[in-house]
Amino acid sequence: MAKVTQAAKIGLFVVITAGAGYIVFRTISPGLGGGKGYTVHAYLKDATGIAKHSRVTIAGIPIGSVDDIRLENGAARIDVRVNANVKLHDSARLGVKSTSLLGENMVVLTEGVGEPDKRDGDEILTMPEARSIDDLKETVGRIADLVEKVAQQLALAVGSEEGGRNMKATLENLAQATEAINLTVRENRAIIKDALENVDRISQTGAPEIQKILINVRTITDDMRALLAAQGGQGGKLGESGELRSTAERLNRASKSLESALDHIDSVAGRIDRGEGTVGRLTKDEALINDVQGVAEGVNEYVEGIRRLQTVVGLRTDYNFLANTIKSYVELRLQPREDKYYVVELINDPRGRTSITQTDVDTTNPNDPAHYRTVTTTTTDAFRFSLQFARRIGPFTGRFGIKESTGGVGLDTHLLSNRFEVVQDLFGFGEEIRPRYRVWIGYEFLHRLWLIGGADQIFTPDRRDYFLGLQLRFTDEDLKTILPFTPSGVAH
Repeated sequence: MAKVTQAAKIGLFVVITAGAGYIVFRTISPGLGGGKGYTVHAYLKDATGIAKHSRVTIAGIPIGSVDDIRLENGAARIDVRVNANVKLHDSARLGVKSTSLLGENMVVLTEGVGEPDKRDGDEILTMPEARSIDDLKETVGRIADLVEKVAQQLALAVGSEEGGRNMKATLENLAQATEAINLTVRENRAIIKDALENVDRISQTGAPEIQKILINVRTITDDMRALLAAQGGQGGKLGESGELRSTAERLNRASKSLESALDHIDSVAGRIDRGEGTVGRLTKDEALINDVQGVAEGVNEYVEGIRRLQTVVGLRTDYNFLANTIKSYVELRLQPREDKYYVVELINDPRGRTSITQTDVDTTNPNDPAHYRTVTTTTTDAFRFSLQFARRIGPFTGRFGIKESTGGVGLDTHLLSNRFEVVQDLFGFGEEIRPRYRVWIGYEFLHRLWLIGGADQIFTPDRRDYFLGLQLRFTDEDLKTILPFTPSGVAH
């Protein structure tokens, strides 16, 4: 009867967990219960710098990933998996965009217009491809041919005796003109230098005042044009009318404003030239300029790293058969690149903390040995955490760091286009007599939903247990579907 009850509990747990996972799954992404989007393909002459599973964007927004890259009929076939909520129309195009100077590229799409919409397995056309190194070599070759023709024509023009005399006379005239210009510049070098420095200071620091001056001058010319037109209509003679006196007064005020502005510009230019004030120090202090430039470059690198950061969130629940307990995980994976990530886990484990107490007993009881030792093992419910760094090489991912509040390492194997995983963890060094070894396999039987099963504490037969669970993984793209249901203050 106990076995039947236990089996009933397990069956009820699996049904409830699967139902809850499916409800959350349908809430997070409209496409979770009905598919994984659709796949389209295109053919490129050159697929350099494109990797499998890299992101595919439209207008800079990730909408899918590269599913496969292979050679077909002498061209590179790119299979792209597009999210179900993104529609590609008849004129959709696929292209390659450079992301850095190191040869890294990414795939970009345009939605296009017109009917019919693209479906699973359809081919889409490509954008005009960027010029390759061979194209540049061909262009340079054509330029070299033109240079050779020019050189031949030049040889025909100056290679004869008459051409040589003409060239000599031309060079003599050019030398004399150059010498005259050089002499003029040497004699007036200081004056030219001062004039250029004054013009440069005025253009840099006096732009607002110059703008005001130009506005005043335009106002004056408009008033003068209107006044002359009015006076010309009265016989063409300019008298001492009120309009003329008003214009003269405005012209006087403008001249005073111009004089004040020039004095102000001269004062500001002098302060900057002496290195006074913030602007002056920026023009004189090389160390300050280098510091400002370094800070700007550091901020730019930091912002670029945040823009490329991918986030993966996992919710997992396991049922331990022998212990008859439920273990829960919350996982946060921060992935700055395709081949490395940082993982943080919060674990609620009914068998989370184990302590071993060893007691030596001396007794005079004739029924017991005179000296014996007792070992007590105590396991309690505990809240644990993990913090690990992971690096992927091919189908394998190595991890090391803190695993369930102890030092640990791990090795993951990814198969079937990353839908099947074999995960191994070795941790708990020093916490128990033997380290804790756990191995489990996972399969993504629905989009984002994984079925997990494995064994825990394999090295300790008396504590060994077997578990079965479900895990829901979703990315920051899936989180966007949750934002409309959050309060407006949070969404922004």
